[in-house]
Amino acid sequence: MIDVSVRSLVKSFELGKNILDGLSFTVTAGERVGILGHNGCGKTTLFRILVGELRADEGDVMIAPSKRLGLISQIPVYPEGWTTEQVLKDAHRHLYRIAEQMEELSQEMERDSSKALLAEYDRLQEDFRRLGGYDMDTDRSRVANGLDISPAMLHQRFDSLSGGEKTRVNLARLILEDTDILLLDEPTNHLDLHATEWLEDYLLGFKGTVLVISHDRYFLDKVVQRSIEIDEGKAEFYSGNYSFYVEERQRRFEEKLKKYEKDQAKIEQLTRAAEQMHLWAFMGNDKLHKRAFSMEKRIEKLSQSEKPQEQRKLNVKFKQREFNGDEVLVMENVSKGFGDRTLFSDLSLTVTGGERIALIGDNGTGKSTLVKLIMGEETPDSGYLYKGPAVRSAYLPQHVRFSVEERSALDTMLYDCRCQPQQARDRLAAFGFKGEDVFTPVGALSGGEKSRLRLCMLMGSDINFLILDEPTNHLDIASREWMEDALSDYEQTLLFVSHDRYFIEKFATRIWALSDGKITDFRGGYEAYCQWKSRQQVYAQAEKRQEKEKKPKPQRPKNNDKAIARTERDIQRLEEKIAGLDQLAEENGSDYQKLMEIAAEKETLETELMELYEKWEELNQ
Repeated sequence: MIDVSVRSLVKSFELGKNILDGLSFTVTAGERVGILGHNGCGKTTLFRILVGELRADEGDVMIAPSKRLGLISQIPVYPEGWTTEQVLKDAHRHLYRIAEQMEELSQEMERDSSKALLAEYDRLQEDFRRLGGYDMDTDRSRVANGLDISPAMLHQRFDSLSGGEKTRVNLARLILEDTDILLLDEPTNHLDLHATEWLEDYLLGFKGTVLVISHDRYFLDKVVQRSIEIDEGKAEFYSGNYSFYVEERQRRFEEKLKKYEKDQAKIEQLTRAAEQMHLWAFMGNDKLHKRAFSMEKRIEKLSQSEKPQEQRKLNVKFKQREFNGDEVLVMENVSKGFGDRTLFSDLSLTVTGGERIALIGDNGTGKSTLVKLIMGEETPDSGYLYKGPAVRSAYLPQHVRFSVEERSALDTMLYDCRCQPQQARDRLAAFGFKGEDVFTPVGALSGGEKSRLRLCMLMGSDINFLILDEPTNHLDIASREWMEDALSDYEQTLLFVSHDRYFIEKFATRIWALSDGKITDFRGGYEAYCQWKSRQQVYAQAEKRQEKEKKPKPQRPKNNDKAIARTERDIQRLEEKIAGLDQLAEENGSDYQKLMEIAAEKETLETELMELYEKWEELNQ
């Protein structure tokens, strides 16, 4: 069954320039599809058309009847003053409506006990159970915990949250609504590793259809089954995840290039032959002109194919200062907190030359604060940090700012880097700032463009200790690959904070995992760290079982028959009470409020009963 069908879609925002130009594809029910393409190719525009926020100039969009579709980047307007919890509860509004109808019927049945009212109440009660009405609170807690929506955030006003927090809450609401078709536009942008992994696990078990736009290559590899690339307004299809797409795209490029080169050789051969035919025709054989004209038509047809263009690679490298010494950085008993909250304490670590360290951890654990301590922008509450005398460090912060926001990118390079105009333009061009782009005021640049410009400036410095805070956060896939190209030849010490697991795996030779105020120092890459962490969890569970088994079993007293008899009487008493509650529930089947009270009391008694069963087993050992 087809959930989404797009046929011959055309959309333009500028006269004569179509961002979507005959886009066509279908997505069947249950598929998880990645929508790929460079920034500005029309991915988000496509999503906005699918949800009806934009109207296409031409073409048709079909969403399967009765299927509910939700877009993560769309944040609805909620009533003023609503808290985050009220927003999440809004996902269950249909269940609350059923509960209200049941309450109204219950009151009405006190005056009129007709069979029709009782049948309607039974129907509503079954709908409430089938749709998960009794599990609403549990589901909200599960999703909120998974997406790092803290209890404090639940009580905050929704309109006071940051853009990233609103996106997380909106994602949680759509998950709770059991949306049939999820459109995810950069869903991991505001998630830490823990929340991203939770979302991956959720999507892998999700029974509905998923279309996802993402720059997180690791996420795409894990979640996506099929990829659709939007290229020049049309769809290119790839029957696999992101890694498959990269390999297959390169294979197709090489195939097109071979065909182009073969066509060029054929054109050259036919051109020579046509010229020879015309020459012979002038010597008295007019029929050869026809053959020459036929060849020229083939030449014209072959000449229409353009040479395939490979994506331009970054062609710049960091200037490096060779490090001579043993220690780049030493931390000794470093602690830092703000107010009553301690971020970390007693950190003692040493960094030597050439190491590549990834600092990872959940949001709010203090990663950026630790980086600021290393850069001298903050001072520790206790302990000390020491950098070797030969260390020359450079820092790319998460949020880049420039001293004079009104200056152009070119002037910023000239003033801050003290380089010649042509050198500045060459370096800017290598980072995608070409033509009139170099005259754009730095204050008007996007977050990703500012990061690129700052990185471009850092590359002109002699450095041997490079520190990056979320370097790929605002970059598209092409820009991330540019940055990786730049770093691939950098052989000095690298310390970076990142949630980009693809980037971490590519560069890290050491992992610092910050959690609960301590750092787990693992020497190895990210995949090896994940495997080690999984083994540690298995060992911990095994140790718990062993400890439980080692505990001396309580000796059965010689004369404990009375205790056994007393426990058996208590078990019988509770079983009779529970049976009585079951009978009471049948008698009050039309009273929703009474049924809820009975269910709560029954749950308490069943917990006590399980404890008595365990006690009886111990007494009989």
